[in-house]
Amino acid sequence: MAIATFAVGQALTPAEIKSPQMRELQERYLKQLQAVGAEIQGHIFPYPFYFSRVLDLELAQQERADQRSLRFDSYGGMTVIELTGNYFGAYSTELVNKSHRALRTFQDVMLPILELEVPAFKDNPDVEGFTMEISHHIRGKTMGMNVERPENLVLALSKDAAVRLVTAKNENDRQAALLDGHFYFNGEPFVLYLSDQAAQEAAKQLDKDDAGMSKNVASGKASAGSGSSGLPRTPPRSTAPATPPRDTSPEALAKIQAADQKMIDLVAKELDPQAHFVSYAPPAIVAFRKGAYLEFSVATTLPASTNGSRYKMAAVAFDDHISHLVRPMMAYFKGDLDFDGIAFSTTIHLGEKPTQSSDKSSAAQGSDKPAEAQGNEAVEFFFPVDALRCYEAYDCTGQQLIDQGSVLINGERVSLDLQTAEAGAR
Repeated sequence: MAIATFAVGQALTPAEIKSPQMRELQERYLKQLQAVGAEIQGHIFPYPFYFSRVLDLELAQQERADQRSLRFDSYGGMTVIELTGNYFGAYSTELVNKSHRALRTFQDVMLPILELEVPAFKDNPDVEGFTMEISHHIRGKTMGMNVERPENLVLALSKDAAVRLVTAKNENDRQAALLDGHFYFNGEPFVLYLSDQAAQEAAKQLDKDDAGMSKNVASGKASAGSGSSGLPRTPPRSTAPATPPRDTSPEALAKIQAADQKMIDLVAKELDPQAHFVSYAPPAIVAFRKGAYLEFSVATTLPASTNGSRYKMAAVAFDDHISHLVRPMMAYFKGDLDFDGIAFSTTIHLGEKPTQSSDKSSAAQGSDKPAEAQGNEAVEFFFPVDALRCYEAYDCTGQQLIDQGSVLINGERVSLDLQTAEAGAR
């Protein structure tokens, strides 16, 4: 009874589904989704697993977060059963490599879920596939410090491939079914092999194919009038159409805002204590340099002793405030996003009004304006998603994040060198 009662919370209510078609399916099969949710919740995983609307949460956050994610959705033109969840297993990066981390989570979490989902929906004509997003954690060292952070895995299978996967009698059949789907590791396409032997066999086949291609090229078998079978297999140039420019019309921006509003509200609520969001300027999707950015307005208070140029103020604001918001915020925004980046718009204030003596001191030091007037600088930081992810993963420094983005001070774009600015050289 406890499992059945708790499982009701694992499936979204139909009213929360935006697509009319998916909403109708969610309503029609809600009891079946709840039953599958009960079975999944009753399964004993090696480490705690939670259904979740948001990936990459800490355990304490997860216990307070919305634990509903089982739903109908659309993927690649298929109507799929989709599930999102957080798995609180943590792998050592020194002992377990990327491939084996993905394999462990697939075997311990993804496959057991499919073995419960697929039999329940395999005969349902409205279900064409299954997708899931699962996060796990890794432990390692960065600059000598112990760090734990999440990794995200995505698996998408057609119903036929999913049925073949869960009913396969041997590893070769399971591998073939898995390769007919799509697997992503931290948003990048990834080939998941079920064993080292399978990976070695695939590598041998690839080497064989490459050798055959080289032999054909060297022997000059291709002729001007020959069929396609005689042509050397050189990598073709991409024929994909160029990505159309981003539509930054007010209507398009409003559509993005509406699609992500629930997540935006969650971020604004949970990060406010450290972000100091400005209540009268709620987060909004804005257009900047032909892109769509999710802009957060914050207030930055610097110590009263901070003085110097506007560049120094901007640099200190980034190091002491803005940079500390990037990783917590990116924990909420995983996978493909509807927008191109995140912007932080801040007004810099000094902690307290300088005394008359400090004003004289500033004037004596040759400052370009009194210390009292040096606060209230308006600074905007625009960061592309790729740069934010690089910084989040500790693969980029704060300066590299600045260089890949754009900084505006009082509405004018500037170059900002953190080290030079904070040294007071400008």
